[in-house]
Formats: sequence, structure tokens, C-alpha cells
Amino acid sequence: MLTQAEKGRVFAELHKRANAFIIPNPWDAGSARLLAHLGFEALATSSAGYAFTLGKADTTVGRDGTLAHAAALVAATDLPVSIDLENGFGDAPAVVAETIRLAAGTGAVGGSIEDSTKRPDDPLYERTLAVARIQAAAEVVHRLPFPFMLTARAENYLVGNPDLNDTIERLQLYQEAGANVLYAPGLTNKEDIATLVSSLDRPVNVLMGLPGVKLTVAELSAIGVRRISVGSGLARCALGAFLRAAEEMRDHGTFGFGEQAASSRLINSIFGDAGNS
Repeated sequence: MLTQAEKGRVFAELHKRANAFIIPNPWDAGSARLLAHLGFEALATSSAGYAFTLGKADTTVGRDGTLAHAAALVAATDLPVSIDLENGFGDAPAVVAETIRLAAGTGAVGGSIEDSTKRPDDPLYERTLAVARIQAAAEVVHRLPFPFMLTARAENYLVGNPDLNDTIERLQLYQEAGANVLYAPGLTNKEDIATLVSSLDRPVNVLMGLPGVKLTVAELSAIGVRRISVGSGLARCALGAFLRAAEEMRDHGTFGFGEQAASSRLINSIFGDAGNS
């Protein structure tokens, strides 16, 4: 098994490649092991993906549950793991700093902090506070004895404010505050993504797996994107297949979904389990 420091160096190096790499988002230890088996080089947690496994809505799990989930994913494979830390689980920069310190204690080598308040009437932190929160997180990261990729997220497009200029200006402030990676989830237009990437001096993460968005790894690499994640996309894909299978049984009394199901033999062989069930 790689040490945390070794994983941190591997993860940092992935962001220096000429082409983008995919960092998929498992929702539990099993899906993490499947992604590792398929050859992916790093993993990221998804707050929504994990919440759905508990029968909860996104952002309702809390810090303790999020960190315990991250530690389970770290233990499941030998891959570097980055944690979806939502907004740091508090408004104050000191709370964000403590969240980063605790995140590093899980064995993860990366984590993201949003500028979303989670308050519908005031959805984004005022810029001065937003920057102070990233700066507090970066100060903790810089004191760690291993590389930890801090991702700063600008949430404009997810809170109903698709303002590209404000998004770019916020991310520019976050890179100056010490973020290693910059991320504006919700951008779907190639030209807008290219404009954002060209306006920043840090690796940019882009969210894919959104309905109607057809951009490829090659296209995103060509405009300078360095990392591609899918958020809750894989979890929702699995839940979509589950719901379609359940509806088929309920509405038609048929079981055709079994034709598309992975075999027990395959899954057992991947997980190293001897028999079939």
C-alpha cells in the first residue's frame, strides 16, 4: 500500500499532465473498488452520491459522516482520494480550516471547498469572506507534511446565477488565496469553459455527465482542462437502472433488467470473493 505522502505526490503529478484525467466519484467502498479495477488513477467522493445511499438528500450528512465515508473509501483502494467537503460545514474561516485538518486525517490527499452558503435567500458568500475561507484552508494545507490538493469551487451556476465574469473573478481570487485546483460546476458550454481556463493559472476541474452535454475528454484537454469529475452522476446512473428495473417488475410483471445486470461471477472475481451468490 502507498503511504499518504506517496498518494499525495501521485495525485499532484496527475494535475501536471498535458491531457485531462478523469477522477470518477464512487458512492461506497464497492464502487470505489470497481473503479480501481477498471484502471482509474484517482477517486473523489460525492456528497450527493453518498447521501443517496443513506436515503438522505444532498448536504444533510454532516461533517462527521462525510469524513467517515471518506476514510472508508481511502481504505478501499490504493488510489488517491479527494473529498467533497461541501462548504466546509460552517461559515467561519476557522471552521473551514478545522475541516481541512480533519480531512487530512482520513488519509485523503485532496478536498474541495464551495463558496455556497446553503441559504436560498443568500446563496453565495460575499467575496471577502469567501476568499478568507479559502485562505484559511490553504494555510492548513501548507503546513501538512504531504501534498494535499485544495480545490476551490465557485458555485454560481449551481445556485441559479450563471454569471461567467463573476465566476472567473471569484476563482482568480481563490487561486491568489492559495487554492491548487479551481472548479466551477455547472458550466456546459465549450466556449465558456475555454474562457474560464484561459483566465486562470491553476489546473481546472470540469463537471461532466450532465444531461445534454456531449464534450469529450479529448475536447476538454484541447482547451486546457486538467481534471474531469462526474459528481453524483455514477450514483444517479445506478439508481436510474434500479428504478427502471423496479418499475418494470411493478408495471409489467417482467424481469428483462436481468439481461443488463453484471454477473455475480464477475463481481465476485473483482472483489476477490470465491463463490457465487
